[in-house]
Amino acid sequence: MSRITAPECGESPTAEGETGSGARGGKAFPRALNGVALAVAAGSGALLSVGAFLGLYVRPTSDDWCALWKTRDMGVLGISADFYRTQNGRVTNAFLTGLVYLDGMRGAKLMPVLLVVGFGVVLTLLGRAALRALGHPRPPVVLLLAAVALFEALLFFAGTRAYQVLLWAPATLSHTLPSLIGLTAVLGAVVAARSPRPRARRAGVAMAVVTGLAIGMLSEPFTMVAGIFAAAAGLACLPRFGRTKDRYVTLWCAAACAGLAGGLVLLYTSPGARWRRAQTPQEPMTLEGAGETFHDWWRIWQTIGGQWAYLGAAAVGVLLGLGVAFAGRPGVRAPSAGADRPRRVPWALALLPVPLIALASLGVTYGLRSGYGPTGWTYGRTWTNFVVPLLLTLCAYGAAAGHRLGRLLLAPGRSASRAATLTVAGALTVAGALALGSATALVRPVYTMTGQTVYRSIAWDHQNARIRAEAAKGATEVTYRPLPIASLAEPFFTEAYARDWVAQCAARYYGVDRVRRP
Repeated sequence: MSRITAPECGESPTAEGETGSGARGGKAFPRALNGVALAVAAGSGALLSVGAFLGLYVRPTSDDWCALWKTRDMGVLGISADFYRTQNGRVTNAFLTGLVYLDGMRGAKLMPVLLVVGFGVVLTLLGRAALRALGHPRPPVVLLLAAVALFEALLFFAGTRAYQVLLWAPATLSHTLPSLIGLTAVLGAVVAARSPRPRARRAGVAMAVVTGLAIGMLSEPFTMVAGIFAAAAGLACLPRFGRTKDRYVTLWCAAACAGLAGGLVLLYTSPGARWRRAQTPQEPMTLEGAGETFHDWWRIWQTIGGQWAYLGAAAVGVLLGLGVAFAGRPGVRAPSAGADRPRRVPWALALLPVPLIALASLGVTYGLRSGYGPTGWTYGRTWTNFVVPLLLTLCAYGAAAGHRLGRLLLAPGRSASRAATLTVAGALTVAGALALGSATALVRPVYTMTGQTVYRSIAWDHQNARIRAEAAKGATEVTYRPLPIASLAEPFFTEAYARDWVAQCAARYYGVDRVRRP
């Protein structure tokens, strides 16, 4: 039984047991929350460290063979011109490819580190900016880092093509790096918006055009995804709807869309793109074709939905939301009444990402079927273009739910009752277990990828030394044993040597006339 103490002047009767319990709970809960966050961050960080370190064991396969010899023989500008005239028109993609392979495989080996660090820094800064914009001036750093680390781990390792998403440079340049560039552009827009100098905003809009133009010639799938989200954001932020005070956001989004459209037009009209379309002539859209596209789209989402680890993004968001609800409080009580209050987001605006993700993924699916046929939907590396906004949305919804729960149960001036304490503790336990379980579920794919990558690098190094020794002695034909990994093409992936572009590029790389089967 709690003992009621006699009230002092101006005070109301207080249950001593509830106050003591609330004070203890107010201290214990943040400690438990930070402990769970540290465990999630440590587990996810360990996985990311392994993934980044595996870059040292990456060896050429598939498109690497062609990129290596073309960069070596043509240079960066030469391979850029080659892509524009004879390949696909992706000038930005070719330019970055030339930079990556300028020193052999060294750039490709460093790409995983660049992606892990780049996403980590940009997402952390964007998360802080978003929370401050919503009225939370002191976001919990540990929880934010845990959310970012688990986000990255899910992005790189939870899909069906983890090796291609993180370790294979041609795929990362086309489908992983564009998301990082897009997020960096958004961060730049936020920094420009906060600047008191008008020239900063003008520079931000100009950079949006340039960045959009570059992305338009880098990756068609991401161009479409980015265009859909930029157009929706620009319309939602029109001043007439009362969400913004001026037209900066709308102008920035319009500039980005203009840049994306311009880059896509330059790509589409290039000689290389025309040649590529001629290899696979497009058939008119029919009801049957539309139905097959929807079927492929549904199978993609069935595959994504079958990976329960993605729920960890929502779970770590709940932890972040609970932490934000406690931020700045000495115990379970909130700051004074004069403190900033969180800004509410209308339901229609909060739910907008769902149809946008569905539309963007459908567009990517259509492009895959048009370019690669009935099996195009299985190219999981392209899913990254819409998995990034999916994970951001899951994390944001989880954070909103966690914050709402924390504010309802721990509102200013309300004593922490036993029921409220148990409810918050239960939410922490469930969300923490799901977040930790999500990170744990990624251990197996990372372990498998590590073994395959290291084993292949050892076998490749031995074979490479033998082939180079034979070529140095004047051999015009060398024996190459295929070392397949991650469903990527190796020499002799097709019976007809005239169509085996991988074998031909491998021969050019080694400076011989032909590579032959063992």
